[in-house]
Amino acid sequence: MRQFSSTVRPTGRVGMLRRAASVLVVAGLIVGLAACSDDPLAQQAKAGDNKGYVAGDFSTKEFTPDERGEAISFQGTTDSGATASSADYAGKVLVVNFWYSQCAPCRVEAPRLEKAYQEFAGKDVAFLGINIYDQAESSLSFSKNYGVTYPSLIAIDDSKVKLAFASAAPLTAVPVTLVLDKQGRVMARIVGELPDASILTALVRDGLAEAS
Repeated sequence: MRQFSSTVRPTGRVGMLRRAASVLVVAGLIVGLAACSDDPLAQQAKAGDNKGYVAGDFSTKEFTPDERGEAISFQGTTDSGATASSADYAGKVLVVNFWYSQCAPCRVEAPRLEKAYQEFAGKDVAFLGINIYDQAESSLSFSKNYGVTYPSLIAIDDSKVKLAFASAAPLTAVPVTLVLDKQGRVMARIVGELPDASILTALVRDGLAEAS
């Protein structure tokens, strides 16, 4: 089982703040999404001040088939107004990326995600963004500016979409990327900015190689 990690340890006050942020990421992995309206990170993100993400160390974890639990069932509306649900991706490896437009790491990793998406064109692989703070217009503008061609669900006012992934992704610490297997179960989770497309493509290939 692969285990990727990349750690930067700044010094001084910035270092202390970032190490504290890493602790929050770990806590998020344990308790899932703290879906409450007074969450301070959520409030910062909604204010558009570019502080609604946790810049913790990049980490990824793979899950064996017996660790994956139940399939994730979801349904929502994309930024183009279409309906998308877990049923649309049955039998495919699905990459789900949680993001929003004012998240600096989300902007950096967007071309890498698109590169991975294009690599699997024509295969049983799909990509889906879940924008947790923006309205559709901002989401579409971001996709145009950064060359992202796969759709995103708009979840700012859709608590059901967030709840569907609450046990799988620490959404108080975006960006987060999940790889769902062909049965819709979480087979891998990436927390933090994706450093390189090859990390994600390796995980997706593992999913493709598994029996349906």
